[in-house]
Amino acid sequence: VQLQASGGGLVQAGGSLRLSCAASGRTISNNGLGWFRQAPGKERELVSAITAMSWRGSSSYYAASVEGRFTISRDNAKNTLYLQMNSLKPEDTAVYSCAVSRYSAVTSRLEDWQYWGQGTQVTVSS
Repeated sequence: VQLQASGGGLVQAGGSLRLSCAASGRTISNNGLGWFRQAPGKERELVSAITAMSWRGSSSYYAASVEGRFTISRDNAKNTLYLQMNSLKPEDTAVYSCAVSRYSAVTSRLEDWQYWGQGTQVTVSS
């Protein structure tokens, strides 16, 4: 699986960006998907994740720091993952990477994520 992330950029505080992650190679519809970020000098952290679709639908997870501001979604027909980021803050500045879980579920453990995109830079100015 190859993952191509896009949509990053420079935005003022309070602005919005929409990240996309297009997958190729095989379908990712049966896998959990996630967005991680890493700021300079900090560890990589899970920002948001979404489980594979089941008969009950899919479940989403958000880090406390982005809850209510970010929305994750997936389009299985397009094999693409999205992250809508609103009310951006300077502390959201980081390289954002998409990832595919080894499982239909999602966890915050890095070893549970099998494929990684190259990352896209998000910079929020104050």
